[in-house]
Amino acid sequence: MVSAADRVKNPARTSVWLAQRAPSRTRRTDQPAGLDRERIVAASVRLLDAEGLDRFSMRRLAAELGVTAMSLYWYVDTKDDLLELALDSVHSEIRPPHEDAHWHDRLRELATQYRTLIVRHVWAAHLAGHFLNIGPHARAMSNAVLAVIRATGLPLERQAGALAAVFQFVYGFGTIEGHYAQRSANAGMTQEEYYQQSMSEVRGQPSFDQMVESSEKLRDARGGDTVEEMRDRDFTYALDLLIAGIEAIREQARER
Repeated sequence: MVSAADRVKNPARTSVWLAQRAPSRTRRTDQPAGLDRERIVAASVRLLDAEGLDRFSMRRLAAELGVTAMSLYWYVDTKDDLLELALDSVHSEIRPPHEDAHWHDRLRELATQYRTLIVRHVWAAHLAGHFLNIGPHARAMSNAVLAVIRATGLPLERQAGALAAVFQFVYGFGTIEGHYAQRSANAGMTQEEYYQQSMSEVRGQPSFDQMVESSEKLRDARGGDTVEEMRDRDFTYALDLLIAGIEAIREQARER
């Protein structure tokens, strides 16, 4: 196992993907049969989805797998390494779009898949800011994103900004959506029920009258019968605005 002191001496060890891990140790007779790193990572994802990042621990994971906590350290060196492996694992859910499709469609498809990932795995949004996120599945997504950004025809110096505009928007949108969905579920309500209850409480406070009036005008104008439908409309329209902006900047660059 790797100590905190070892990580300080070797900063590259802050990522499991840059670690030079010793060859797998020979399984002792008291090690559980059928346990491997893939099974441990899959169980970690299930536990993180069900109980969240705050409740996740090696002891809790071991109980889920029916093994001792020490057994897990035969396959991963630290809890952080395991979380980084779990983060990369969920990126396998993103399928690169077909390269023959128009870049508009490819960008929409990747953005939508990324939004789905963040909403489905609320903990992943938090971990994305803590790790380098350079595992094989994350790299496959990055390569697909970069290929789409190149296909836009934007000048090279504008491509990083376009990538940030789209995928940081999706990250923020999906993170808020995921937290709202989780909070609704924790309250034992649908998202629509939670929204209606919250709005009924806010409407009873005179100091919120202006905010409520403006919010309801926007809601009525954009359409949609449920919170989910309204959110989908917002996401689609915002993504359309970003694509239109990329098109406009590309045309400006061509005219120069």
